[in-house]
Amino acid sequence: MTSWLLWLVVVFTIIAVGKGKQNVHQVCHPHDLRGLASFKAGVHVDTSSRLAKWVGDGCCSWEGIACNEKTGRVTEIRLPGFISTNDSVFQSQMRGLLSPSITLVSCLEIIDLGGLIGLTGRIPPSIGLRLPNLRKLYLYGNKFIGPVPDSIGKLSKLEELHLYENRLSGSLPSTLGNLKNLNQLLLYSNELAGVIPDSFTKLTNIVQIDLHSNILTGHIPERIGEMQVLEKLDLSKNLLTGKIPLSLANLNSISEMYLDTNHLEGEIPFPSSFGQLSSLSFLRLDDNHLTGRIPASFGNMISLQRVSLENNKFDGVIPSSLGNLSALTELYLSGNLLSGQIPESIGQLSQLIMFNVSHNQIQGPLPHELSSLQNLQTIDLSFNHLNLISFPKWLAQLPSLSRIYFAGCGIQGEIPDFLQATPNPIQELDLSSNHLTGSLPAWLGRLTQLYKLNFSRNSLVSRIPVSVTNLQYLGVLDLHSNKLSGPINNVFRIGNAFSDGSLTYVDLSDNYFSTGIVQAGVGSQTGIQYLNLSHNFLEGRVATTIGRLKSLQTLDLSCNKLGFNLPEALANVSSLEKLRLQKNHFTGRIPSGFLKLRKLKELDLSDNLLAGEIPAGKPFTDFPQSSYSGNKGLCGKPLAPCKVKGSTLVEEPLKPC
Repeated sequence: MTSWLLWLVVVFTIIAVGKGKQNVHQVCHPHDLRGLASFKAGVHVDTSSRLAKWVGDGCCSWEGIACNEKTGRVTEIRLPGFISTNDSVFQSQMRGLLSPSITLVSCLEIIDLGGLIGLTGRIPPSIGLRLPNLRKLYLYGNKFIGPVPDSIGKLSKLEELHLYENRLSGSLPSTLGNLKNLNQLLLYSNELAGVIPDSFTKLTNIVQIDLHSNILTGHIPERIGEMQVLEKLDLSKNLLTGKIPLSLANLNSISEMYLDTNHLEGEIPFPSSFGQLSSLSFLRLDDNHLTGRIPASFGNMISLQRVSLENNKFDGVIPSSLGNLSALTELYLSGNLLSGQIPESIGQLSQLIMFNVSHNQIQGPLPHELSSLQNLQTIDLSFNHLNLISFPKWLAQLPSLSRIYFAGCGIQGEIPDFLQATPNPIQELDLSSNHLTGSLPAWLGRLTQLYKLNFSRNSLVSRIPVSVTNLQYLGVLDLHSNKLSGPINNVFRIGNAFSDGSLTYVDLSDNYFSTGIVQAGVGSQTGIQYLNLSHNFLEGRVATTIGRLKSLQTLDLSCNKLGFNLPEALANVSSLEKLRLQKNHFTGRIPSGFLKLRKLKELDLSDNLLAGEIPAGKPFTDFPQSSYSGNKGLCGKPLAPCKVKGSTLVEEPLKPC
């Protein structure tokens, strides 16, 4: 009995002690409480309602706050924009000014205010002096302005710095090179300028550096290769100049390297020996000013999966060693000065799904070994010196191919019938700028997965077949500069897989079409953004249904025989940016409702039969005289002023030249 009572005493003693410990830290440290209260006061909108629950002085129990169990000091503020629940992910927002008093919470190890979209202000300049224990700082995805504080370089324990997708400006502090424990530096999508400090090469524990989409200038630091554990480097979309540092070849751990869209020049300096960059999987050097040949040693980087060298000035042949890259899935070489033939070894790339060598000086014939590319989905050989004469039938038999770009390849004759029965449905087909003759085949309607069709700049002679109405996923239709004739009705009668139709881009210009304009906006195709029917023989009236094309940005009906009044319904197309109606037979006044076209940037109504006063106000007063010339009855700014004769407006006669 005595032992039983003793046991109860021990149990109650433990419970009491536990409660006592809880009470020790029930009240927030005054500095922490003040700092958190100041942060809350600066936020005037919180869609998650988390801050509304911050009441009382027991801040350790507040949502998003964590404390040290021994000291009771706040160590974490976790209020990310994305909130995960069991069922979904919720995007929350906070709008307001970040209070600099947040640095009063001096024992913080983690600050996560990332992705809240609406936080503004500056990063507190004293952050590196007041928060010595900070390990992770996430302020990404907001609207912070001003510089990255120099004092951040004093955060000796900092491991992750995520400040991307803000409006930060100024230069990169050289003090960041002092952060020996830093492994992630993500500052992309800001307005940071100046050079990349050489001190960055001292970040020996850095795993990921992402500075893309800023306005950084100068050279890439020569000693960047000293970052031996670096796995991802993204310096793309800046204004960097100079040569690619040779030391990059020493980055043994690198798997992703993006240096594209800069002003880099010179030759590719890597790999200089076998085994270098053996872990590199993704490489983008496109959109620079690089010259020379593609190194044959590229074939030694056997981990490469995606390579983009397009839009540079590389010359010479495509090295056959690329056939050794057995893991390669995407190869972009377009927009260079490459010559010679496509090497047979490319056929060994069994994992290749994208091959783009367009806009070069590649010569034919095509190696039959390409027929081994069983996983190839997209091929673009456009605008080379191939002179194929005929479309290679074996290419159309590739089991995975769905996107075919053979523009400007010298193909002659009719559109090949075997394209109607490919193993994989064609989604994109571009045979423009060739020497195709004959008609648009009726079997086009069988390509029911087709999204893009471009047969422009050929010599096709026929009508648009009724079967095109089956192409309910067609988004881009480009048939301009042929000898096509008849009505264009069928284009606007294409079936509706989507609520406003599938078409977004239609160019039927420079043909012999005569009727069908009245069908524009009649059917389900009301999502068209670009419509060019210029340089045809279209007659009659433009129906009011054209006002149903609510997404239209460019409308070009110039150089036809269209007449009657301008369609007032166009005033409802508020998205319109370019309107070209010149060289037709339009009569009457310019509808005053056109003043609602506030986004209009280009207008040409010249050489019609329009009369009356040009509607006064923007955007019409912003356009030059040439937009209205050749209409003898038009007057008013920017043309000569209208004369009032009785109750009739009369154009001021032009002075002789």
